[in-house]
Amino acid sequence: MSHEEFPTDEPAVVTCGLPYANGDLHIGHLRGYIGADAFNRALGTLGQDSIYVCGSDMHGTPVAVNAEQQGVDPEDFALDWHRQYEETFPKFNVDFDNYGHTHDETNVETTQEIVRTLDEEGHIYEKEIQVAYDPDADQYLPDRYVEGTCPYCGEKARGDECDEGCQRHLEPGEVEDPTSTITGNPAEYRERTHKFFEVSEFADFLTEFLDGLEGTSNARNQPRQWIEDGLQDWCITRDMDWGIDYPGDDDDGDDLVLYVWVDAPIEYISSSKQYSERVGTDEFDWEQVWTGDGEIMHVIGRDIIQHHAIFWPAMLEGAGYNKPRGIAATGFITINGKGLSTSRNRAIWAKEYLDEGFHPDLLRYYLTTTGGLQQDVDFSWDAFQETVNGELVGTVGNFWYRSLLFAYRNYEGTPEADVSAEVRERIEGAIGDVRESVNDYSMRGVGQAATGLAQFGNEYIQRNEPWKLTDDDPERAAQVIRDCVQIAKAVAVLLEPITPDKAQALWAQIGEDGDVADAHLEDALAAPPRSFEEPGELFEKIEDDRVAELTAKLEDRVEAASDDAETESDDTGGDESDGMTDTEDLEALTEDRIGFDEFQELDIRVGRVESAEGIEGADDLARLEVDIGFETRQVVAGIKQLHDLDDLPGTKCVLLANMEPAELFGVESNGMILAAGEEADLLTTHGDANVGEKIK
Repeated sequence: MSHEEFPTDEPAVVTCGLPYANGDLHIGHLRGYIGADAFNRALGTLGQDSIYVCGSDMHGTPVAVNAEQQGVDPEDFALDWHRQYEETFPKFNVDFDNYGHTHDETNVETTQEIVRTLDEEGHIYEKEIQVAYDPDADQYLPDRYVEGTCPYCGEKARGDECDEGCQRHLEPGEVEDPTSTITGNPAEYRERTHKFFEVSEFADFLTEFLDGLEGTSNARNQPRQWIEDGLQDWCITRDMDWGIDYPGDDDDGDDLVLYVWVDAPIEYISSSKQYSERVGTDEFDWEQVWTGDGEIMHVIGRDIIQHHAIFWPAMLEGAGYNKPRGIAATGFITINGKGLSTSRNRAIWAKEYLDEGFHPDLLRYYLTTTGGLQQDVDFSWDAFQETVNGELVGTVGNFWYRSLLFAYRNYEGTPEADVSAEVRERIEGAIGDVRESVNDYSMRGVGQAATGLAQFGNEYIQRNEPWKLTDDDPERAAQVIRDCVQIAKAVAVLLEPITPDKAQALWAQIGEDGDVADAHLEDALAAPPRSFEEPGELFEKIEDDRVAELTAKLEDRVEAASDDAETESDDTGGDESDGMTDTEDLEALTEDRIGFDEFQELDIRVGRVESAEGIEGADDLARLEVDIGFETRQVVAGIKQLHDLDDLPGTKCVLLANMEPAELFGVESNGMILAAGEEADLLTTHGDANVGEKIK
């Protein structure tokens, strides 16, 4: 692993959190898989040797529970979903170089080999623990068969995670007031021998690992709090018969298998192995990545940061494997401002989207360019329409079609002229923006660079009006159109990671051979073919009545499912490994209202962070200097663990300016920064509001 800018001389592997083989895919899942696919494609445009691997997560109690309910074998149940995923991902242009699953022979062997190494190196020990037991069902209860109360925050929790409260990973025996989900009766705790991975011994290593980790700030900062709180060793076996057996000949306990979070991330290695076996190590050597100096990047859901930034690197270190260079954690998806809920059918399903006849590249563009990767994204058909019509149809598509059509009708292709200095400089700037965005793990930045170049093209052709020059100054007209064709080619190259099908269509329209996916950034400045055929329009406007129809259809589905959900529990929420959980339980609205006059008394201003530093002795507090136009205010904010403070200077924010001063840890705070949610997502402005402007 290096920390040189991409592209590096070492091979790379990009992964995404494994989809749990337990239900249909929705756009919450797709955000991660599309984002990782776009990142891998963008690395390719830089010239990085990289592959994208993943696989279905076949194990764990939800599979066993649902298979039992349907009266089928867990393997058959999971394989059925695995095959559906294999068919669905390509329909969204998610191009895995290898897609395996955790129950195949490669992953079983690799998992047992790694666990055996951890055991031999002294990182695994046995311990008697309290395990929930259902006396009526006469069986020990794996984590998902147990519900109760979180010992840390008091919220309702399942056996392995406080999914409705503090999001902590919970070890067997920690849930208070356990109840069996099999019979609904109270469970009792009994002693049972299990295997533990000594995560606590890796605290110093993990601190150093996080210091050098690239990706999103939440993936770096959240785990620091867990380390400071004191790492707990990790129980890596479970009382069930569906999973990978613990390696060895001993029979210390019947039906003990490895916890799903042991073998799930190891599938990243196994899938890389399978790719090398298929293409040959001369083309791609998995060992160079995983045991040498290769680059490893994970794109995951925010709810599985702990597994990827604590457990996984500790396992890799203990077994002698390379560690991730970067971890990028996505935010959640909401639907029409409300949490995604599979039980209430408040979701946009992958199959549903395709059945509505929309091109997959439209959704790819929306999900990758609406907000930063770690921010929550709200999906509505109205917002989707606005993005498609405004940016893809109105900006990109409009420029492509008008410039290429003019070129075809007047020159039968690309005019014979050199690219102007102005346009060459603008394309080089866009290339630089893409390169910087990829190194910042920002697919939004990649999309914005491409769309921004198309917007420049629209302004350029409108400013120069070549249709007026064809008679009076034909040489100048040819120059302008030559520039426009070059811009169009450059947009195709830059936009390929986000909208690969549409970029390929443009590539073909300007007469280019081969696949635009094989192009590198430098090809954006290579001369287009001299001749090409009459172009067609690549994007279609979404009409208002279509949006109204889709919105009404969604509302009807949610209403019908909500009626059913009053008497049924949600069996599909909170997947163990796909990184996307339902976010239905948002904080309730307050019943108390304030009048307009009271609101007017709040002096809320646009600010800009000038500096940010942690406050010594305070785990969560940071001291910010915030410019609000009239003056610079010192503000204390509880964002130390949630943001990379070095990245904050220059960031726009929203500040409550007439908040009474307060002293925190000996530092005066003269205002309040506004932020949303547990991740302290800083509020900012959409446009170019000036520092000091009042929020009204």
